[in-house]
Amino acid sequence: MKIIQSIIVVAVTLGTISCGGDQTQSGTKLPPVEVSIATVGSIASGGLFTASGKIEARNSANLSTRMMGNVTQLHVNVGQPVREGQLLVSLSSADLGAKKGQVEASINQAKAAFESAQRDYDRFKSLYEKGSASEKELEGMTLQYEMAKAGLEAAHQMMKEVQAQFAFTNILAPFSGVVSNTFVKVGDIAVPGMPLIAIEGTSDYQAVVMVPETAITQIQKGAMANIFVKSSEKKLMGRVSEVSRSAKNTGGQYLVKIDLDNVDKDILPGMFVNVILSKTAGSEHAAPVIDEKALVYNGQLTGTYTIDDNNTAILRWLRVGKSNNGMIEVLSGIQSGEKYIVASEGKLYNGAAVRVANEVNKGL
Repeated sequence: MKIIQSIIVVAVTLGTISCGGDQTQSGTKLPPVEVSIATVGSIASGGLFTASGKIEARNSANLSTRMMGNVTQLHVNVGQPVREGQLLVSLSSADLGAKKGQVEASINQAKAAFESAQRDYDRFKSLYEKGSASEKELEGMTLQYEMAKAGLEAAHQMMKEVQAQFAFTNILAPFSGVVSNTFVKVGDIAVPGMPLIAIEGTSDYQAVVMVPETAITQIQKGAMANIFVKSSEKKLMGRVSEVSRSAKNTGGQYLVKIDLDNVDKDILPGMFVNVILSKTAGSEHAAPVIDEKALVYNGQLTGTYTIDDNNTAILRWLRVGKSNNGMIEVLSGIQSGEKYIVASEGKLYNGAAVRVANEVNKGL
């Protein structure tokens, strides 16, 4: 009997200790977990296609001259910003100077002949009106006057030709931009049609990509595109501006150009990009995308932690789609513009208190 009573006492005591332990654990408030959050972005969806290419300036030119002559001065260096109309390269103009002197002499000679012919014409016209000169004499003076007038006009046109040739001895920037390359040095002989200097615009950029024949018929002008810059991992938006329908000179690939929106100074021509294109213009819709690192897995379930207004972690189960450049499309379970947790300093669980330590830009 005493043994039974002892067992009962021990059991009651253990139960009391156990209950007391649970109360202590449930009454302890855990510190909030420090987390980094991001905003759910969006990407064009509805028939997507990925292509690779590079960024180019919409305005670019290789400048040359129509005159042959020695390069006397190179006024700019590679990488230097230039403004429209700025002098870039000067060529020797000694030959043109001599020709200009000859033309000026011709103009003076033609002007003197014209003034003399005009005086004779005016005198004979007056004599003819008084009946002191015949009609044939007046016709002869009129012919000499018209010939002298034409000679003077021809001399002036020769001067315009020389002045136009002078313009090709001074190479000016056709638009504002930056010098991307120089092909000559001081002392080199410039040949007509040979590039002397190259400049590119700095305000309007486009992505140029090659599309295979299996997709080109579904790419239309105006289609939305998402551009991922490989070197900086920056993400841009754009729309298709040109679609080539011939692959004759591009090795079986079709050229597609995409105008870029809101390009910052860190984006430069020549940078390689991956582009996600919508296959049909106007049919795309904006699908949410999140960072793949934010995904959590439980068996066949995929989810991510969001954060509510009370700074509480909420586990949301998702249905995901295609992945590209570290971002994954979300088909259901979360909306663009919501906040989600990218990383945490401690273990997360549904309902955990969190404190936002950092907000990163992971949206598109």
